[in-house]
Amino acid sequence: LKFIEPAMERARKLFERKLREPDAVNAATSRLTADPEGRGTATADVVIEAIFEDLAAKRELFTRVEPQLKAGAILATNTSSIRLEDLSSCLQDSGRLIGLHFFNPVAKLPLVEVVAAPTSSEASVDAGIAFARRIGKLPLPCRSHPGFLVNRILAPYIAEALELLREGIPAAEIDLAATDFGMPMGPIELADSVGLDVSAHVARILAPVIGREVAPEIEELVRQKHLGLKTGQGFYTYRERKPVRPSLAPGSSDSAVQERLILTLLNEAVSCLQEAIVADADLVDAGVIFGTGFAPFRGGPLHYARETGVDTLVDRLEVLATQHGSRFRPSPGWKLLAN
Repeated sequence: LKFIEPAMERARKLFERKLREPDAVNAATSRLTADPEGRGTATADVVIEAIFEDLAAKRELFTRVEPQLKAGAILATNTSSIRLEDLSSCLQDSGRLIGLHFFNPVAKLPLVEVVAAPTSSEASVDAGIAFARRIGKLPLPCRSHPGFLVNRILAPYIAEALELLREGIPAAEIDLAATDFGMPMGPIELADSVGLDVSAHVARILAPVIGREVAPEIEELVRQKHLGLKTGQGFYTYRERKPVRPSLAPGSSDSAVQERLILTLLNEAVSCLQEAIVADADLVDAGVIFGTGFAPFRGGPLHYARETGVDTLVDRLEVLATQHGSRFRPSPGWKLLAN
C-alpha cells in the first residue's frame, strides 16, 4: 500500500488541476480505489498489467491472474517493448491478451498503442480500441513486434545521439539540434526522462532488430544507479526537475548533427512502414507525432520525407553510410514510400 498511496495522491492533484470544481474532484477520486490484494480482478472488464519490463515476471503474474478473470474480460499489458507472443504462451486463453501501451507522461501524451498478436482475438482488440477512446486517448492499432512502433523508431534515434556523444559532441548541443528541428526535447534529455534503466532495457530487446548494441554509457550510468530525471542524475544533473546545462541560442545547432539524428529516425520509420507495424504511412506519422511530440508542423516523419524528397534523403543516407557505417544504409522501405 505504501507504493500505491503516492500514486493516489498524484492522481488527486491531477484531478484538481483538470477538473477544478471540488465536487468533480471528489467524485473522480471516489472512483479510484487502491486494491493491493487484487480483489477487483474478478469483476473487472479490463485488467492492465503495468509491472517492470521483465518477461518472466509478467508471465508469472499472468499465470496467477488469469484464473481470476471473468468470462470476456480483457487482459492487457502495458509493455513497451516485449512481443505479445512471448507473453501469451503461458495463458489458457491467449486470445484475451492485447497490448495497451501508454506513453509518459500519461496525463499529457494522448497516444495508446493497441497491440495485437496473431493469437489476440478480434473482439479483444476492438474492445481495447474502444477502451482507449472511452478514456479520451488516441488508439493506434499495432502489430506485435519488439518495440511496436514508437519505441522501435526512437531506439536508433537515441542510439545515434549517444554515438555523437561518444564522438565528443556535448549533450546540450545534440539536444539543441533536435529541438531546432522542432522536437519537444532532445534525445539525450528524452532518455533521461524515460529513465535510463528503462531505456537500457528497451535497447537490449531492440538491439538485434535495429542492429545496434546497447550504448555502454547507458549501462555504466545504470550500474551507478544514475537513472536520469527520477534520481536527479543521468546524462544531465537535474535541479527542480530541470536539466543543468549551458544556455545555447535556438537556431545555432550543427546541421550535420541534426541530419544524423533526423535521418536515423526517418530511416527507421520507413522500415516500420515496410514491415506493416501499422496499417499505413498516415498511422506511422500519427503515432510518432502523438507518441513523441515529433515536430507536428512537419506533418510526421513520412510526410516530411515525401515533402523533402525521397531521392534526396536516400542519397544523403548513402553518403552517411559511406562516412559512418552501415547503420545509415537506406531501408528497402524507401521504395514503398516513393510509390
